[in-house]
Amino acid sequence: MDPAPAPVPRRPTLDLDPERVGDGLAQLVLTVVELLRQLMEKQAVRRFEEGDLTAEQEDRLGTALMLLDSRMDDLCAQHGLSRDDLNLDLGPLGSLL
Repeated sequence: MDPAPAPVPRRPTLDLDPERVGDGLAQLVLTVVELLRQLMEKQAVRRFEEGDLTAEQEDRLGTALMLLDSRMDDLCAQHGLSRDDLNLDLGPLGSLL
């Protein structure tokens, strides 16, 4: 008697609801912006610690980073997201953020 064939795995269904697609796109874009914001912040901290910046540059950079952080909060709230929602699962590599 032949063994029964292995069941065919089900493919995930596509949710093509226009509102949900738009929400997913906003989440993806905000995730990329958050990644860039975090990278800029780390670079700024490194430059602060190395003393590469003048006092004026430090003030401008600090102000710009605070404004960007505040704007990210506004954009997340506008799209019903939290900062915890801004991440990508990269499979075996772990999470993006």
